[in-house]
Amino acid sequence: MPAEKRTLRSNRSDAEKARSNSQTSGSNKDKPAPATRSSTRSKAPQKPGSENRTTMPGDKSQTNGTDPVENGVHDPEDVEMGGDGMNGSKQDQDGDEEMTVIVPPSKASKRAGGSDQNSGDVAMGGTEDDGAKDSETVDPKAKAQLDIKNNFTLLERAVAHFDPRFTLRVLRAISSMRKQLSAELLAQVVVDTYQRSDSTASFLLKALDQEAAFDTMVDESSMNVDNGSKSPKSGIPKEIIPEIDVYLSILVQIYLYDSKQIQHGIEFSNALVEKLRTFNRRTLDALAARVYVYYSLFYEQIVPLPPSPTAAVITIRQPLLSALRTAVLRKDEDTQATVTNLLLRNYLSTSHISQADLFISHSEFPQDAPNNQIARYLYYLGRIRAIQLRYTEAHQHLTSATRKSPSTHSAAGFYQASNKLLTVVELLMGDIPDRAIFRQPALERAMHPYLLLVQAVHVGDLDAFVKVVQNHGATFRKDGTYTLILRLRQNVIKTGIRMMSLSYSRISLRDICLRLGLDSEESAEYIVAKAIRDGVIEATIDHENGYMKSKEIGDVYATQEPGEVFHERIQACLNLHDESVKAMRFPMNQHRLELKNAQEARERERELAKEIAEGDMDDDDAGGEFDGI
Repeated sequence: MPAEKRTLRSNRSDAEKARSNSQTSGSNKDKPAPATRSSTRSKAPQKPGSENRTTMPGDKSQTNGTDPVENGVHDPEDVEMGGDGMNGSKQDQDGDEEMTVIVPPSKASKRAGGSDQNSGDVAMGGTEDDGAKDSETVDPKAKAQLDIKNNFTLLERAVAHFDPRFTLRVLRAISSMRKQLSAELLAQVVVDTYQRSDSTASFLLKALDQEAAFDTMVDESSMNVDNGSKSPKSGIPKEIIPEIDVYLSILVQIYLYDSKQIQHGIEFSNALVEKLRTFNRRTLDALAARVYVYYSLFYEQIVPLPPSPTAAVITIRQPLLSALRTAVLRKDEDTQATVTNLLLRNYLSTSHISQADLFISHSEFPQDAPNNQIARYLYYLGRIRAIQLRYTEAHQHLTSATRKSPSTHSAAGFYQASNKLLTVVELLMGDIPDRAIFRQPALERAMHPYLLLVQAVHVGDLDAFVKVVQNHGATFRKDGTYTLILRLRQNVIKTGIRMMSLSYSRISLRDICLRLGLDSEESAEYIVAKAIRDGVIEATIDHENGYMKSKEIGDVYATQEPGEVFHERIQACLNLHDESVKAMRFPMNQHRLELKNAQEARERERELAKEIAEGDMDDDDAGGEFDGI
């Protein structure tokens, strides 16, 4: 390549000479232009693999012709540039040499021409590589086993740096490997991690019904050693920390729960909870909270099921209360928030609303709890307040829970449940939910019965409301909103009365009775009077003539309602700002570092001041004026 560059520069100098001669003589005015064009074109960037070569008159092997060139292409696109654009084979009078620039073939010509051997070789090599990649298949069980062992390193890092984010990463990774969990896989991890004499290994293998796993795995490993295919252990820590024990125990719980081994899961969870009480490590908080979740789920699957007053979930209330008391004393916020939600779920499953309300009044939910636990707590709180007829508080809690819950596919169940209950509470308050809620992809199918319910309440059609309740009663019972929906009958009647008060300035009680499907005029008179007293409509009743007379509608902006709504929106924005500030992460012990630096600066200042006072140093030696901190 250096020789080629020197040759191009020589051609350029010859072109300049030709330009000077042509300007002096004036005989050939058009010759400098092709030379300049050829030198300019030789500077253009080229693709890898292409070459620029200068062709001398005596060099026959590199001239443009029928002979193959170095890249094996016969070159229909080679461009030969000479001293003149019209006559490429002619040399100029002053000895300008012709230059041949070989242009690489285009991609289309490579595809079309089958005579290119190099391109054929590359295609064959690429096909072989693709076949090798396709032949290599990753075993999902082996990948899950490797992920479990790699998570041990994250748990060690969480303990070393006292950072719970590594533990949360480990817990989030469980969902990706959950389908691959099996007794053989977990037994293999236990054998690779623990020694035969370790009590934790026997505890885990007994729950998996793999007590002879050590003997089986040792025999297989010895056979592999004889065959020369022994694989060294990788990712196994030297010292087994309690976090790894609890992490593997959680995987065993998940396997037993997914395989419907409820009785074995209960026995294993009871022993695991007793073992957790002996630890007092803050790095175990997130793992211990997950243990209590599956501990409660196992008991919910025992017959009789939770709706029964004799359900088995009642028996775990005392252990959960003990765990909550211990978590509060140890300032374990993860376990405290999780156990609080489990207790509320326990009370609501058996319809013990008064006990749940009493528990809320005597307990305090941690402010720094995880966002998912806060959303659950607000949902349970909203359900309790709705049953207690405190619809305003229930609406606030459910709105916050809906905003905090993710709308992704992974949490679609909770998002749907919170929106269903919020819709019913809004109807009980006399409001109509926005139609855009029912058009969301995650809610459209699940909320269809509630859309029909809203339409019936919005129109005030009592017959349509009764038909919706009859057709979708099983769905409402499953969602736990059936008793609240039955309260909507009075709201449907009130809505119908309000629609008639807006449509008619005067209407008889008999017509109201016929339109609403009531039993008698007396009941219609009673309902209208109650609606007037509750502020639903603004009207008067003429008892003698038996009609209802509506009053003129005033300006709603002259009332306090717009200001109250605006105040609620501002309050929601301020609460969101406060929660965002609390959720921010800052470097640990950063303030201590700043105080240490300030203290060192003050000590240096005192030393300099002392030396200056003693006469050992002056202001010039100290670097001029010293600005202290």
